[in-house]
Amino acid sequence: MAQPSRTVAADLTPRHDPVAPKSVTKPSPGLTQLTNKLASGAVAGITGTLIIYPLDIVKTRLQNQRPNTQGVLPYRNGLACFRSIIQREGARGIYRGLVPTLVGITPEKAIKLAVNDYTREWFARRRGVADGQLTAVEGMLSGATAGFCQVVVTNPMEIVKIHMQVAGAQAASSGTGPPPQRPTALGIVRQLGLRGLYRGTPATLLRDVPFSIFFFPSHAILKSLFVDPATGQAPFHAVFLSGVTAAFFASGAVTPADVIKTRLQVSPASGAPKYLGVRDCFKDIVRNEGIGALFKGVLPRCCIVAPLFGIALLTYEVQQRWLQSKSA
Repeated sequence: MAQPSRTVAADLTPRHDPVAPKSVTKPSPGLTQLTNKLASGAVAGITGTLIIYPLDIVKTRLQNQRPNTQGVLPYRNGLACFRSIIQREGARGIYRGLVPTLVGITPEKAIKLAVNDYTREWFARRRGVADGQLTAVEGMLSGATAGFCQVVVTNPMEIVKIHMQVAGAQAASSGTGPPPQRPTALGIVRQLGLRGLYRGTPATLLRDVPFSIFFFPSHAILKSLFVDPATGQAPFHAVFLSGVTAAFFASGAVTPADVIKTRLQVSPASGAPKYLGVRDCFKDIVRNEGIGALFKGVLPRCCIVAPLFGIALLTYEVQQRWLQSKSA
């Protein structure tokens, strides 16, 4: 006997499929890491600049001074230059050009410190080794990359800074009569134009790329000597002293390029020679002022750059360790 067929009633109850949560696009770890490094580098640069800036004014004035008609230089040494600035321009004179410097130092230190750090980590990941196990060539390539990227972005800012710093000296030495109007950062940008803002770029590259090639690997080697095996990190005082030591010798070695860069980037004053380029400037300085002029202001420069990078690297390291502790 056939079994009665069963009609299965369709389930008419509406079904509500679970709605998948909307996917939130998160930045890649590499991008977040690079952003954190850039921010840390910016804060580090600002901190160091606020402390060291008065010495930078003295260094720029010493490098750009020319003998008067009697063959006498305006400043005998760094201390005489500092006193002259205070007497003629007041306390504000030692911070002249600070605003464009801070605007420029933010991307400069951000790019230089972050790109070097990021490139070193890239080399380490590529070979599966720790940062301290990089070869000398990898460390030098990381520094060169950082120096090149920094120059491309910050050269215009440095030109504006130098023009504002030198303007104070030219105004103070203008003699009797109404003092010339001091230029503003925006006025300098309009006057020079895009091409003028990149004046002296080859000399800047000649200074900053070799500096970074020497400085960053040297700092890494010196810092590694003080690493605590228990934590894998160097104490903060070792980070600072390693940065000061490496920067002192690196800045001294590239001082001739810094002198040439300053001469090329400053608008010639009355009677000052105009240079056709790095080679022409080098020959003119050696011919008219002697080889020693290429190291003019070397001690003030080293005394500026060394603590500046020591403070900047210390500030950068503190921030990076804090960020690592938060993500742990």
